[in-house]
Amino acid sequence: MAPEEEVFDPISLTKFRKLRLMDTNLLDLLINKTVEIAIEKEIIKSNSIIVDATHTKARNNHQSPKEVLMDCSKKLRKTIYKIDKG
Repeated sequence: MAPEEEVFDPISLTKFRKLRLMDTNLLDLLINKTVEIAIEKEIIKSNSIIVDATHTKARNNHQSPKEVLMDCSKKLRKTIYKIDKG
């Protein structure tokens, strides 16, 4: 985006994040590349960077008890299906 361009609708970012950035490694890559370019262009001149990560999912997010049970149930079903086929 050029500075003189109109700001786009925030919903577009939400849709982009949900549909295209499911892989957290891709999001990290995009952030790192953005910072790298900003440092090269001397937009960032500090050694420390503060990022608003409001909408990024923490790598160590704890699952709710329901999510834990659902994951365990899924793994159990997969194991049972493998045994039944064998």
